[in-house]
Amino acid sequence: LFDFKIILGKNGVPVAENFRLEQSTIADTIQAGQVRVRTLYLSVDPYMRCRMNEDTGSDYLLPWQLSEVADGGGVGVVEESKHGNLAKGDFVTSFSWPWQTVAILDGSLLQKLVPQLVNGRLSYFLGAAGITGLTALLGIKEKGHVSVGANQTMVVSGAAGACGSLAGQIGHLEGCSRVVGIAGTDEKCSILVQEMGFDAAINYKKGNVAEQLRELCPGGVDVYFDNVGGDISDTVISQMNKNSHIILCGQISQYNKDVPYPPPLPPDIEKIQKERNITRERFLVLNYMDKQEASILQLCQWIQEGKLKV
Repeated sequence: LFDFKIILGKNGVPVAENFRLEQSTIADTIQAGQVRVRTLYLSVDPYMRCRMNEDTGSDYLLPWQLSEVADGGGVGVVEESKHGNLAKGDFVTSFSWPWQTVAILDGSLLQKLVPQLVNGRLSYFLGAAGITGLTALLGIKEKGHVSVGANQTMVVSGAAGACGSLAGQIGHLEGCSRVVGIAGTDEKCSILVQEMGFDAAINYKKGNVAEQLRELCPGGVDVYFDNVGGDISDTVISQMNKNSHIILCGQISQYNKDVPYPPPLPPDIEKIQKERNITRERFLVLNYMDKQEASILQLCQWIQEGKLKV
């Protein structure tokens, strides 16, 4: 089997030298309760940068260990089973799937998948019908305070990413009347508008973002789905309305810096946030796992109906 290992760092950008690929052997036999799986899909996500620090900045995320196999969201197929609920050929997933081609895992830590729910596209269980889709849907439901008919405008940063592209669509489905995305290329912006149903998109690398926001959100911003933090977020927050809401999903622009999470806002932006009573609460999707099953079924239904494009 091949496995993937990492070397830790705190400040700076990850480089190839932080990783290595090894070939090793796996036990011939499995114990009671275990299954042998073959890996089909792995999810590579921004939060993993935090796991390359000794202190991840979060009590729910453990750091990856030096010279140990990396892990994260994964999907695979059972090749041999000594677990009562899992049989050879079953498709399974886990949030702590090892980055190796074949693995022996505790069957009780795996979730059995129903391929029909995603029209056979198993990778969707790591994206639109998995933790990514849950983050978008539950973030909007729990922290966005979106209500049908309230004529709300939502802005999404990192809008062409896995989570942002879903968040914008879900914003519409949940009742926002206008959704504006922020992304980094003209091509991404055009996909957001033409394929994902965003009302408009801003290429933050071109022109004045504040001016474009004022033009595209004439009534101000009511909900901000924040994936990036930093200067972009400061610009959006300065145009948010009274009693509006920030969904603090991620702060990707800050992950290679040694700052606390969530990073503090600059004093002038923090003043705006307080004066306008803008909510900015940390959002962790893992705190809402009691709503996971119903939410995943909702996401799958939207995917099957063509209302949610992946």
